Amino acid sequence: MEVQALLADKAYDADERVRQPLHERGIEVVIPSKKNRKQAHDYDRFLYQTRHLVENFFAKLKQYRGIATRYDKRSVNFLGGIYLAASVIWLA
Repeated sequence: MEVQALLADKAYDADERVRQPLHERGIEVVIPSKKNRKQAHDYDRFLYQTRHLVENFFAKLKQYRGIATRYDKRSVNFLGGIYLAASVIWLA
């Protein structure tokens, strides 16, 4: 599976370290420009909104204590807890 796009926040708005290497690899950069940038870069606003939704979901998922602290010792049980919490979040 190859990366098609990189979604990041304004902190990663660096030409030489982030944007240029990604463009050379053919990866779409979805990073809004900082306010102090002289020339703003265009980005896919719809795709950036999906990043926000994913971050909100992880914030809600971390509200479940067993998942945030990873009480389960086996990964199968931990994944089951994530499925259960995700289902409760989805239904709420």
